[in-house]
Amino acid sequence: MYLQILAALQYCHSQCITHRDIKLENILLDDRYNVKLIDFGFSTKIPNEKKVKIFCGTPSYMAPEIVEKKEYSGPPADIWASGVLLYALLCGNFPYKGTTDEELYAKICACSPRLPDHLS
Repeated sequence: MYLQILAALQYCHSQCITHRDIKLENILLDDRYNVKLIDFGFSTKIPNEKKVKIFCGTPSYMAPEIVEKKEYSGPPADIWASGVLLYALLCGNFPYKGTTDEELYAKICACSPRLPDHLS
């Protein structure tokens, strides 16, 4: 399943489309367990190398550069979110947690997730 998510992102990025809201809720499976990427409401179609300063997405999945409100290229932000998604699929929770958005953002910017013992 995860490889299909990456393949969908690769296709989107090859078309200069950045999703900007990769998360579990935006991944569907059809009756043959094929991945369907949905909800392109935050997506953009701009050259992949062009940097933007768009603050959007779901907080737990946001890349550090988005959280820090810096300019960033879209595809790496999607890849970051897909890594958070993989962590959540393997561990059953998010790599970064906070009681407030500010606390969550500080942990995301520190970039030091802790793997559960069974994955270490």
